[in-house]
Amino acid sequence: MKFDTVIIGGGLAGLLCGIRLLQQGQRCAIVSRGQSALSFSSGSLDLLSRLPGGEAVSDIIAGVEALQTTNSAHPYALLGAQQVRENALLAQTLLADCGLNLQGDVDKPHRRVTPLGTFRQAWLSPTETPSKPEADLTIGVVGISGFLDFQPPLAAASLRKRGIKASAEEIDLPVLDRLRDNPSEFRAVNIARVLDKPENFSELYRALLPLSRRYDTLYVPACFGLANSEVFEQLNQTLSCPVFLLPTLPPSVPGTRMQQLLHQRFVRSGGIWMPGDEVLNADIDKGRVTKVWTRKHEDIPLTADNVVLASGSFFSNGLIAERSRVRETVFDLDVLQREGRESWYCDNVFDAQPWQQFGVITDEKLRAQRGGERIENLYVIGSVLGGFDAVAEGCGGGVCAVTAMVAAQEICASGGSK
Repeated sequence: MKFDTVIIGGGLAGLLCGIRLLQQGQRCAIVSRGQSALSFSSGSLDLLSRLPGGEAVSDIIAGVEALQTTNSAHPYALLGAQQVRENALLAQTLLADCGLNLQGDVDKPHRRVTPLGTFRQAWLSPTETPSKPEADLTIGVVGISGFLDFQPPLAAASLRKRGIKASAEEIDLPVLDRLRDNPSEFRAVNIARVLDKPENFSELYRALLPLSRRYDTLYVPACFGLANSEVFEQLNQTLSCPVFLLPTLPPSVPGTRMQQLLHQRFVRSGGIWMPGDEVLNADIDKGRVTKVWTRKHEDIPLTADNVVLASGSFFSNGLIAERSRVRETVFDLDVLQREGRESWYCDNVFDAQPWQQFGVITDEKLRAQRGGERIENLYVIGSVLGGFDAVAEGCGGGVCAVTAMVAAQEICASGGSK
């Protein structure tokens, strides 16, 4: 099977890259093993919140320029400040075109409220997610009876520590009784499938109405809105105060919705989606990937002018930690890592962990290398890349989005567009 580009991995980076290439007239395929890490995310994206030393970043240009002097292996440092900003703006537009209603801007990071009642800097977040509230507002943090993946007392207590007048509340929704009987099924995504039904709106509305008359704002767990924001919008039109949604423990509704909308755009744009498959190995000849072999297609290889590796990090098995080294699992590419397993981690679990920065080494055009030799038509994007700490630096979503746009641009510039 012949394609212009084959993408390995169907998460945020792979989907954005694929959609962008389709816009440029390419014939693209995505090979996806299964559920990506995107479904487990909050639905918010960070661009760059902190430098490796902990300094806060409010200006992306200045932040990337600082990275170039403190951590030259960071993907942003390789790409340069202007290219990071331009491609973040491009990704921002692309996400909106895919039907994602996101607040925020590259040049104006905002502070969103987390499920624990803390404030976290974000580049983009769903419009349903609350931004840092005014101190004079009274906020009701509302839980659902029997739902353990969101704890209103903890969130309310944390908000009070930050000077916000907040109280915990709970509502009972009998329509969820069948799910409640099985704790393993009583999860946000399953609840959303029930509460998103039009016939169940009135019960949710009646439960929230008295609380909306007592508070200035309600924070509710994101347990509806799996396909769209209709329930959220209807509540805000009919209740006595605004309602905002806080993501829950994964799988999360906002993250799942982002995955679904991007997947739908990819397929509707003509992309070939290969679910439940995985790349087992590849043929490389004279510095180029010539064939890609997958488990499902057995003796029928995929061939393409270019290949994009977006297989994710340890969570998605894009990287595997062996006894003495960390290995990239598809091509056995060169990986940025430390010698000696004892140097991979810090004893204090709350410290930034060195292994978080392990990942594939590329050049400034995101082309991979193996044994020190560059592979001309193999691009690496997203969290499988090395040189950054997505958690400590608050840049995971940004790295995925920016590198996806850059790889698509490089492929098209090399003659890959039709």
